[in-house]
Amino acid sequence: MSDEITLPELPFPLRPYGPDADWSYENGTLTGWAGARQDRFVPPTGDAQEPASDAPRLLGAPEGDFQLITRVKVGFGAAFDAGVLYLHVTEREWAKLCLELSPDKPTICTVVTRGHSDDANSFVVDGDSAWLRISRTGGAFAFHASSDGEHWTFVRIFALGSREQAEAALVGFMVQSPVGEGCVAGFDRIEYRPSWPEGLRDGS
Repeated sequence: MSDEITLPELPFPLRPYGPDADWSYENGTLTGWAGARQDRFVPPTGDAQEPASDAPRLLGAPEGDFQLITRVKVGFGAAFDAGVLYLHVTEREWAKLCLELSPDKPTICTVVTRGHSDDANSFVVDGDSAWLRISRTGGAFAFHASSDGEHWTFVRIFALGSREQAEAALVGFMVQSPVGEGCVAGFDRIEYRPSWPEGLRDGS
C-alpha cells in the first residue's frame, strides 16, 4: 500500500506509523499484522523519558466532533495480543481501546498514556470479535464497546493534552503482540459519524 491510503468509509486519509504492518483493505475489511513483541506502552514502573515501545498503526486526522466505529476480529495467539482503536495526541499522550487476550480471556481493555501508561480491564468478551467506538467532542474523548454494534457499553471518558492538541488528534487502527510471535487483526463494519454520542451511559 502507498504511504497514504483512503478507505471509502472515512472522510480523511490514513497513513502508517510505527513498524510495518503490511496493511491491506479488501471487501470492506482492513487487515493489519503486528510482529513479535510489538506493543505501544510505557510501563508505569519505568522511566517516563525512555522511548515508548511501538506497534503498527494506521492513523488519520478527523475534523470536529466524531465517532469512529468498527468491528474487530483478532487472531489471538498469545497473552495481550489485541486489535485496537488508537488515539494519538502527542508523543507522550495517547490512548488505546483494545480487544485483548488479557491474559487468557478476550477482554475489552483500555490504556491512557500521560508520560506513563495506565492499564484497565473493562469486561470479558465471548469470542474473538467485538465492536469498538472512539468519540470526540472538543477536548474530550470517550470509549465504548459492544457485542452487537447496537447496544454500547460505556468504558471511559477522558481528556488528553490541551484542547487545541485534542482537536488535532490522530485516530485509527493498531495491532499489537507484546509477548507473542505476532498477531493479525481485521477491522470491518467501519463507520464514521460527524457527531458526539447523544448519551454516554444509556446504551446508544
